[in-house]
Amino acid sequence: MSAPVIVAVDGGGSKTDVVAVGLDGSLRAHVRGPGSQPQVIGLEPALAILDRLVGEVLAAAGDAPLARAGVYLAGLDLPAEYAAARAGIAACPAFGDAPVEVENDLFALLRSGAANPDAVALVCGTGINAIARRSDGATVRYPSLGTISGDWGGGGDLGPQALWHAARSADGRGPKSLLEELVAEAFGLPDIAAVIEGLHFGRIPERSLVHLTPVLFEAAHRGDAPALGEVRRQAEEIVVMAAAAMRRLGLEQLAPQVVLGGGVLAAADPLLLDPVREGLLAVAPRATVDLVHVPPILGAVLLVLEAADAEQAVLDTARRAVLERFAAGITDYADSAPLAR
Repeated sequence: MSAPVIVAVDGGGSKTDVVAVGLDGSLRAHVRGPGSQPQVIGLEPALAILDRLVGEVLAAAGDAPLARAGVYLAGLDLPAEYAAARAGIAACPAFGDAPVEVENDLFALLRSGAANPDAVALVCGTGINAIARRSDGATVRYPSLGTISGDWGGGGDLGPQALWHAARSADGRGPKSLLEELVAEAFGLPDIAAVIEGLHFGRIPERSLVHLTPVLFEAAHRGDAPALGEVRRQAEEIVVMAAAAMRRLGLEQLAPQVVLGGGVLAAADPLLLDPVREGLLAVAPRATVDLVHVPPILGAVLLVLEAADAEQAVLDTARRAVLERFAAGITDYADSAPLAR
């Protein structure tokens, strides 16, 4: 039988990465599967994906015994969701009797990018969420359930707003916008009326709207006023969310590290990043603001190894191995799935 491994899982809305790492820090296997966010696809389908992928990665690692696992999922925001996910994962055959830590994927992002114990992690991808941690262990998190919990942002809001401005440009209810032309082109259709009809009759999946995010940024770079307004709004929401988390822990008086991740931010567009940095430093002048250029699965691996009492040399070995495997870094919106036509 192969030597024992730990398994780390980073499950998001679009993909799930699962790695098996030896207790010496060596990367033994990696598999990638579809998104496993329970809020998007439901808990039972998410559990089925996790069970299958963990089984596959253990088999690829030579049927290695599982010493410990960590599952970091997007969309675990409420205590009831944590409890249900933990119970479901504990019952998955692939995990066996190994101890399993189940947490929100923001903790993996935070560990990937922050060495400072006073830190904030904010992700802006399909949605938006943030957590803050103080050196004494106190944390702040948000429900992150969209409009009903006061959230706005990410591709799930930016994409539909691109269509909203395009529709109002087309029928005269709003200012003329380049989005009228660009959105129709993105769907390969002649005009916005055809896009609206395609969505209404289900020929275009509504989830495709998230992929209009780069179209919105293209229009903004071309000086389109409605698009620029949405990008400014997104920057303001990012600052507000991170700043409120800092204030609740008193971090604005310290020198916290703010790490930013997720597809919208990972594209590193200065129209968004520059006002975000300026806004955060206005709140916490001694803060450092860093865009995470490493995959969140790295943080997941480090957290599981630390829970297994790994020494620093093992952590360093694992870091090098994971970064070599994921050399391309975070996938941005340019690499997103194409729009359905």
